[in-house]
Amino acid sequence: MAYTTDRIRNIAVAGHGATGKTSFVEQILATGKAIPQPATVESGKTVSDYTPEEAENGISIHTSLSHLDWNDCKINILDTPGSADFVGEVVTAFRVAESAVMLIGARAGVQIETIKLWRRLENRGMPRMVFVNKMNEERADYDRVLDDLREKFQVTLVPITVPLGAAGDFSGIVDLISGKAWKPGGPTDPETPMDLPGDTADRIAEFRAQLIEAAAEGDDELTMKYLEEETLTEEEIRAGIAAGLRANKVVPVFCGSALANSGIQVFLDFLSWAAPSPAGIIETAIEKDRSERPFTVGTDSPLAAMNFKTTLDQFSGKLSFVKVMGGCLTTGEEFVLDRDGKKMKVGKLYSVIGKKLIDTDSICAGDLGVLSKIADAQTNDTFHGVDSYVHFRPLALPQPVYALAISATSKKDEDKLNEQLVRVTEEDKTFTVTFDPETHETVIAGMGELHINTILNRIKASQKIEVETRPPRVAYRETITKNAEVSYRHKKQSGGHGQFGEVHIRVRPIERGSQYEFANEIKGGSVSKGYIPGIEKGFHEAMEHGVLAGYPVRDVGIALFDGKEHPVDSSEMAFKIAARGALREAMKKCGPVLLEPVMKLRVFIEDQYLGDVLSDLSGKRGRVLGQDQLGGGIMQIDALVPQAELLRYAIDLRSLTAGTGSFEVEFDHYDPVSGKIADEIVANSQYVEKED
Repeated sequence: MAYTTDRIRNIAVAGHGATGKTSFVEQILATGKAIPQPATVESGKTVSDYTPEEAENGISIHTSLSHLDWNDCKINILDTPGSADFVGEVVTAFRVAESAVMLIGARAGVQIETIKLWRRLENRGMPRMVFVNKMNEERADYDRVLDDLREKFQVTLVPITVPLGAAGDFSGIVDLISGKAWKPGGPTDPETPMDLPGDTADRIAEFRAQLIEAAAEGDDELTMKYLEEETLTEEEIRAGIAAGLRANKVVPVFCGSALANSGIQVFLDFLSWAAPSPAGIIETAIEKDRSERPFTVGTDSPLAAMNFKTTLDQFSGKLSFVKVMGGCLTTGEEFVLDRDGKKMKVGKLYSVIGKKLIDTDSICAGDLGVLSKIADAQTNDTFHGVDSYVHFRPLALPQPVYALAISATSKKDEDKLNEQLVRVTEEDKTFTVTFDPETHETVIAGMGELHINTILNRIKASQKIEVETRPPRVAYRETITKNAEVSYRHKKQSGGHGQFGEVHIRVRPIERGSQYEFANEIKGGSVSKGYIPGIEKGFHEAMEHGVLAGYPVRDVGIALFDGKEHPVDSSEMAFKIAARGALREAMKKCGPVLLEPVMKLRVFIEDQYLGDVLSDLSGKRGRVLGQDQLGGGIMQIDALVPQAELLRYAIDLRSLTAGTGSFEVEFDHYDPVSGKIADEIVANSQYVEKED
């Protein structure tokens, strides 16, 4: 069935781990007849968690795409992981959806990942809904969750459904718009209407009054009518709530139980008439000259599709998940890959339900689907028409926070291991592989210990490769703290032409971060201009290895003010060696010190762990810059901490906070390090200065 752009809904399902997202999606797909019946997470056979590692661990690791037809709408569902280690998958889903539903446990309420994901939605200005799940669990409390949401997020919550009872007394939900009560269904049975219990009338009336008031605020005409008549029709309520959601002024709230098949039908109905469609959404297109222009999503716009996810399938080859922004991608049609300007032809096109690929002839504007076997395609590429260039903003993915040096246990497996690691980077843009030329280590980095372990376990299992990991060596630097003046002569005679070069230099420390400055102050031609490039090259070579522990040198100013040359024996090589020797001698006299990288750390924790985390940061030589109460007992700590102290912080923080804390980290600056710590760094250095 073909869907016009205005009949498409792209919804990201997000939330803290263990809030029931995968079960929720299973029940949605079963209710919409996209699958015959929902599977349990424990069975390992759910639509969303279809990879071996997801089935084995019982958690979502990847964002999965599925769809169903409901009320003549195509609803694309992006089921995202709940663990902070896989937040890149959530960012991907938010990028291509027009709205999100946040699942919250009726017992647990708002948790740390709820807050972090909510902040991401806020930064995007993205409409969202809340589904309070697991109303049949012990200590479930809908009113407490509403209060928790209001306290933490200061938003206008609009309950659309409310529960009838809770925990063992949970018997269904009430749709406040229609006034109907719905009894839970079964794995394959739909929810059914039921009579409203008499003792709930006052509570329902109170919630409905709040709903009508919120709907009235969504439109000026509705506001006037509400002020005059103090009520609205069902159609007017729908119009007001839909307008408020799309303008991101209200947050509709639903409730129920995914496992008990309760609250699903009303939620799907709501998506069909209230959730924003992609039609008319303004994307940002970037021109070749880096300027930006608006791009309107729709079939009338030029052909353009963003490749938001890449997977490598054993049977189908490379799969490029796309959101079509303009026109329609059609089988056999020519398109251009924006990154290299190559013309290609659309081969197989699919719509998707988890791992199941369904052949389709076209994917039109606003829709999500898959192209297969586009070998050169990468995540963040734009596919555009042959007559128009378009490139869309890339995914704003977080930087990796946990790194390990890695090598194969058997040397013969090194190439195979590196090949597998690079393949992972194609699929997962929050995982990086780099070779550090200073430390001669291959370093992998990701979003946490679980993220890295999941990848390595998959490689071990599929390729039978054993690997060794260890904390990576820190990229220290060296600099100077004093001025010095040095002269150095390089003279060598070995028959025939000899080597001669003499330089006189002044060396001084310069502003941190300036790296290197050179001034040629030669007067009178004591050193010919033709030798100056060789002299500078000698300085650069000397700065590759400092005199303390062999680390690169930075923030040094050098002035060449005199020298001597020989009419026969001087050469650029001789002056290069002289310059290198002069700077080495100067650095020894200039109060050399070690510099260590200092990271900007942002930690999110429950306030009960504040003391332990602050004490730990102090023990890690951290300097706390500030603490912010995010509401509801969640703290944010900003600090500067040496990188050497953070190599295992993903593990340390998990231990300190019973697995609830998370953090973000990025490089900030270099700072001097001295005393016992510097002595240990020097002692552990394996650098040996070589003679010329």
